[in-house]
Amino acid sequence: MGQRLLEVLRGMPEVETHLIISEGARLIFERETGTAVEDVCALADVVHDNQDLAATISSGSYKTDGMIVCPCSMKSLSAIANAYDEDLLVRAADVCMKEGRKVVLVPREMPLNRAHCRNLLRVVEDGYVVLPPMLTFYNGCETTAEQVDHVVGKILMQFGIEFDKFRPWEG
Repeated sequence: MGQRLLEVLRGMPEVETHLIISEGARLIFERETGTAVEDVCALADVVHDNQDLAATISSGSYKTDGMIVCPCSMKSLSAIANAYDEDLLVRAADVCMKEGRKVVLVPREMPLNRAHCRNLLRVVEDGYVVLPPMLTFYNGCETTAEQVDHVVGKILMQFGIEFDKFRPWEG
């Protein structure tokens, strides 16, 4: 889903993307998608090392519209929920929140245990947007790709960005 989100944003020249890939994501990404991490990195305007706590996006003085963590592992969720700014991913999310910017978290775990649910509640109470990649059926999606595009459209809606493959509820 994160890869598709970057593909869509790549087609929007007015949007500059900054990518952080956690160490855990680097380990499993290629196994889950069959795509090389380098190919995903090529979709972003800027790629940051997750250990670079001096990166531009680690400072509130670097203006952004917000941040999307897609997918958001339960490890990252826990760190974000507790402002455990050990790496750039968590630091950048923390900075966005302290600056009043939108942060959308797209959790990637199921089923959820109590600790996951507590952390989800904590981030929602702290002002983060939790947008689970739920299947929908009201929009006539017939393929997995259409379901992914629907979730990508819901993510982009959070930032007021139109996506032509998103089919909203029409009543």
